[in-house]
Amino acid sequence: MDVLLLIPMLVVVIIVFFYLGWMMNSRIGKKSIITAEEQAKKILDDADKDAKNIKREKLLEVKDEWYKKKTEFDKEVQQKRQKVGALEKQIQLREENSEKKFDLVLQKERENKKFEQDLNQQRKLIENKLEEINRLEQEQNAKLEKISGLSSEEAKKILMENLVNDAKMQAASIIKDISDKAKADGKREAQKIIVQSIQRTAADHSIESTVSVVQIQNDEMKGRIIGKEGRNIRAFESATGVDVIVDDTPEAVILSSFDQFRREVARVSLERLISDGRIHPARIEEVVEKVKQELEEEMIRDGENVVLQLGLHNMHNELIKHIGKMKYRSSFGQNLMQHSIEVAYLTGIMAAELGMEANLAKRAGLLHDIGKTVDKSVEGPHALIGYEFTKKFNENAIVVNAVGSHHEDIEMEHPIAALVQAADAISGARPGARREPLESYVKRLENLEVLAKSFEGVAKTYAIQAGREVRVVVEHEKIDDLMADKLAKEIAAKIENEMEYPGQIKVTVIREVRKIGYAK
Repeated sequence: MDVLLLIPMLVVVIIVFFYLGWMMNSRIGKKSIITAEEQAKKILDDADKDAKNIKREKLLEVKDEWYKKKTEFDKEVQQKRQKVGALEKQIQLREENSEKKFDLVLQKERENKKFEQDLNQQRKLIENKLEEINRLEQEQNAKLEKISGLSSEEAKKILMENLVNDAKMQAASIIKDISDKAKADGKREAQKIIVQSIQRTAADHSIESTVSVVQIQNDEMKGRIIGKEGRNIRAFESATGVDVIVDDTPEAVILSSFDQFRREVARVSLERLISDGRIHPARIEEVVEKVKQELEEEMIRDGENVVLQLGLHNMHNELIKHIGKMKYRSSFGQNLMQHSIEVAYLTGIMAAELGMEANLAKRAGLLHDIGKTVDKSVEGPHALIGYEFTKKFNENAIVVNAVGSHHEDIEMEHPIAALVQAADAISGARPGARREPLESYVKRLENLEVLAKSFEGVAKTYAIQAGREVRVVVEHEKIDDLMADKLAKEIAAKIENEMEYPGQIKVTVIREVRKIGYAK
């Protein structure tokens, strides 16, 4: 019985304990679920907040990007609209111009049609008048033949005989006039012969280069000349306007410039800087400025020395200064001062030989190229610039005219002007005087002779006076006196069209008749 009661009691106790355990587990589970749900809800709320924040940030970024793109797009659209507007204006202007041109063309066509109609009417009138003139001429000829009793051929013969007699009388009169004129012009012709003789005695001259070489003690000095990151050489080139070439040439620096004065300033300045040893931008500018002032003073002294050397007096100081500038000017590689001194001497010698005032001639020869030293901003031929410049300082009228007319820009008014032109040609046209190699000089003379010999009836040609004159010997059987004059003009025209040469070339055609007899 006890066992039987114990078993149900144990079962009841087990059930009670199980129930109690289930109840406790249920409460703990509910609390865990609630806690988990609260945590999950909190996590979801946090995630929602984060998502909203991220969404808001992204939206802001998207809005900023969209605004930026929109601004760029609006700007691009505005630019394109402006371009389109400009193109529309251009098209509108072109359309207006086209309409104007079209109207103008229509007007021109109407005018041309009217002009053509008037021209046709005038042509018809002229044709009618020509027919009337021919008819009247035939009637007149018939009446004249009837009145004179001579045919037209007989009348022509008589008329030709009368014309020949009149021509002979006029020729005799012209021959007398020419003889009288030759006697009156004999002195002037003799002067020309003397000038041509002096031309053949002119000396050669050498040309100058466009670079200067400055010797240095050692190649280390090149680095100092260049300076840190090239600042010294840039400052030097900026101050002097000269290109400085520092290459592998041992112990030498090359200065390059077509302006001789700037190149001389650069050469002297660089030598002083090397000698002094202090080479930096401030020192470079100081030395260059000082050298410029010294060379300008030296130019004035050089001008005074030239004037004293030639024995000239009472010359304006500004003219003397520009004569000194000639030392740093060149023409085709020929030094302008040496050229002008030579022209002065030649002009003075020729004037003295011809009985003219030698000092006045030397003055004109010295100043003939003074226009080349005037500021390059002044436009015009150097002869006319020199003419105005010398006139400004009250030079002698003969000198002023010689300066302006030595390239025939104005008319010559005195024989001294012709002497200056001849002396200028002597000094400039000799082989070596200017930048013209001997080979090209000889080739030019050969071409001149070949060109003159290409005409029919020419026997021989000679280029003389350094190509300033070509003498053409013709065959007298084929070329008469009238044809000789025509031939000289044709040769001169062909030379002008086909050759390049300084100054002018004189064409002399010689027609010689020789008759030989033998005494036995």
